[in-house]
Amino acid sequence: MTPARTIPFIVVTIFIDAIGFGIIMPVLPQLVMEVGRIDLPHAIEIGAWIGLVMAVATFLASPVLGNLSDRFGRRRVLLLSLGGLTADYVLLAVVGTLPWLFVARAISGIFGGSYAAAQAAIADITKPAERARNFGFVGAAFGVGFVVGPAIGGLLGELSPRAPFVAAAILAAANMLYGLIIFPETLPAERRRAFDWRRANPLGALRTMRGLPGMGGVATVLVLWQIASLVYPMTWSFYCIAQLGWTPGMIGASLAAVGVAIALGQVFVVGPAVARFGERDAATLGILVAVAVYVGYAFTTSTIGAFLLLIPVALQAPVQPSLMAMMSRRATPETQGEVQGISAMAMGLGQLFAPILLTGTMAWFTADKAPVHFPGAAFIVAAIFGLFAIVMLRRLPRATRETDQIPPSVTA
Repeated sequence: MTPARTIPFIVVTIFIDAIGFGIIMPVLPQLVMEVGRIDLPHAIEIGAWIGLVMAVATFLASPVLGNLSDRFGRRRVLLLSLGGLTADYVLLAVVGTLPWLFVARAISGIFGGSYAAAQAAIADITKPAERARNFGFVGAAFGVGFVVGPAIGGLLGELSPRAPFVAAAILAAANMLYGLIIFPETLPAERRRAFDWRRANPLGALRTMRGLPGMGGVATVLVLWQIASLVYPMTWSFYCIAQLGWTPGMIGASLAAVGVAIALGQVFVVGPAVARFGERDAATLGILVAVAVYVGYAFTTSTIGAFLLLIPVALQAPVQPSLMAMMSRRATPETQGEVQGISAMAMGLGQLFAPILLTGTMAWFTADKAPVHFPGAAFIVAAIFGLFAIVMLRRLPRATRETDQIPPSVTA
């Protein structure tokens, strides 16, 4: 199976997956308030703990899924992930208590590995110099999915907080069926390796990371960037209600606008930026733009200002593909899944801290006893971590070791 045929399959899979993920975001605050029978400030606090549980599950499961994909192939792990997400959305559609809401988010953290499996599949079939661009296509698919998903979620959320979860379950099931029928295996049997529990856990993954030159530095940047960038999915819906007074429909429209900006950036900015500046410098410029936008959101109080700040979001598109490409360069063909698992674990580590640092900060500054009512406080925290990421990124070498060898063929 050639890259020209495989990559479109991956893009469509991520697109459908992103719709299912984005469709629930506009109504998650309402669901927490409804299930817990609590007000918005308490819902924000509960949202922080829900995010923490999901992050712990992701952190523990990511190295397992990465190593499983090196043993059994990308296709099986992808289908397993999509099946788990389907079950998660079904549970969210019927959940009636906060403990079950936590269980559902833990399931999402465990099986939310379709993105990493797709990244590993791309690394299987493309040369290192082309990976940032192709990772950008995956990011674009995710962004376009966010155009469709939140818009649908906002509209359905006006009817019922549960309706978007039903739609997400249907889409996830359709995505799994699509993968079962069409998605190709990209890792040939001769390039697979034995599964080893000593490597398929966070401590084992850290040992592997230390054995790959330069991996620790890139992973550290990825953790810092993950904390900063999670300010949108973890606080945006709450922020829009607390600072801007938006309805679920308006929140959905804003998330759709974010998706447009991300998609345009991934398609039109990533390739030229990486070709012109290289992966490290392109990522640096993208994070600088993100920091400026975070500061803007911290203090804006108008709907027009909030939408205007979405425009430069497209310029931060090179960050994630560039960092993923930098990590992928440090892997052998037999360990691409493991390295993608490490990258997912790094992002999961960021998710461990983000709920307290971001949602927790927002909950503190929106509580009745807060010294100052400041819903944008989380964006200040995000800006600080973005600056830390830039400092670490500038310590990495401009050029990295790479190989132009890729498997001569992959199985269909």
